[in-house]
Amino acid sequence: MQEAIDLHLEPTTGLSRRGFLKFCSGVAVTLGLSPAAGAQIAQAVMNPKRPAVIWLSAQECTGCTESLLRAHHPTLENLILDMISLDYHETLSVAAGHQAEAARKASMEENFGSYLLVVDGAIPTRDGGIYCKVANRTIQEHLLEAAEGAAAIVAIGSCASWGGIPSSGPNPTGAVGVAEILPDKTIVNIPGCPPNPYNFLSTVLQFVTFGTLPALDEKNRPKFAYGRLIHENCERRPHFDAGRFALEFGDEGHRQGWCLYKLGCKGPETFANCPAILFGDVGSGSWPVGTGHPCFGCTEEGVGFTKPIHALADVESVTPPLAFASVDQPKGEGMTPGAAGVIGAAAGLAVGAGAVLASRLGKVELKPEEDKPSAGKEG
Repeated sequence: MQEAIDLHLEPTTGLSRRGFLKFCSGVAVTLGLSPAAGAQIAQAVMNPKRPAVIWLSAQECTGCTESLLRAHHPTLENLILDMISLDYHETLSVAAGHQAEAARKASMEENFGSYLLVVDGAIPTRDGGIYCKVANRTIQEHLLEAAEGAAAIVAIGSCASWGGIPSSGPNPTGAVGVAEILPDKTIVNIPGCPPNPYNFLSTVLQFVTFGTLPALDEKNRPKFAYGRLIHENCERRPHFDAGRFALEFGDEGHRQGWCLYKLGCKGPETFANCPAILFGDVGSGSWPVGTGHPCFGCTEEGVGFTKPIHALADVESVTPPLAFASVDQPKGEGMTPGAAGVIGAAAGLAVGAGAVLASRLGKVELKPEEDKPSAGKEG
C-alpha cells in the first residue's frame, strides 16, 4: 500500500506520503476511531474504484459549496478527482443543460444502490413544488428519483437539514428539510449556515472507507460534530461563569472579550463543534464568537433563523454548586450529622448560586417576599 500511495500522490496532489497519512489519521480521530484506522481510510481513498456522488441543489445560496471550496485538507480538486467521483453538481459540473442531466442519469443507473446522494437547500412543497425546478422538473421529483438508488443520503446545511432560511415565517413556498420528503430513509443531517466542511468530509470519508455512517444523535446529526454544546468549549465560557458580560457592541466588556450571552449569543443552546475546529481551515481560522459576534444558533432547529438575534438563549447547563457531600460517606447507612450539615450547606450554596446566576443573566428580579427560585437544569 505504501508504494501505491507514493506513486499516486506525488504527480496528482503534491502531498507527501507522510502528510497524506497524517490527514487520514486526523479524520479517523475526528470520527472517534483509533488513529490506526487512518491506514484503512488511506487505502479506501487510493482505491481506483471511487464512489459516485450525486449532489442536488434545491432552495439554497450555494454557501455550502462555497465553504467546501475553501477546504484545504483535502482541497476540492483532490476530493472530487482522487477520493470520490462527483458525477453531478450544478455549480461545479463542466457540462451544462442536457449534457449535465444525461451524465446524472447515466451515473445513477450505473451505480444504482451504491452512490452517495448529497442535498443542499430546502425542498419547496407548496403548489406542487414549482418554486424550485431543474430541467423542467421540480427538485422534489429529482430528490425522490435519486433517493431510490442511493446507498446513503446526506443533507448538508441547515436548509436541507430542517428548512433553514427558506422555511422561516411566513414560509411562502412551504419549504421543508429533506427528511420530511423522505420519511422512510435515514438522512444524515449536517446543519450549519454554512456547516464546517470538515464535518461533511469526515462523514463522506467514513462512508467511503467502511461503508457505514457515523453515530447519529436524535436529530440525525453526527455525534462527533454535534455532540456537545458550543457553550461547553467556548473560549469566553470563564467570563460567563464569572458573570462578566458585554452589554453593547463596542463597550468595555466587548473590547475585553467578555461573554456575549446578553448580546443574544445562542451558544448555550446550540450543539456544534465550531469553537473546537474553527472555520476558514483548521489551525488558521476563526469563528463568529472569536471575532466578537454572538452565535446565532445556525446548527440548531428552532433557534437559528427562528429566534431573534437579540433574544436570550435558553441555558442548557449551569455551573454546579461549590460544595458537595463527602464522597467517602458509606452507602446504605444513615446520614451523619456532619454529612447533613455539609449537604445543608451545599443546598444553601446551590440556591444562592442559582439566584446570583439568574440575577446576572437578567432572568429574575429577586424580592424579599418572593419564593425561592427553582433549580435550573443540570448539564
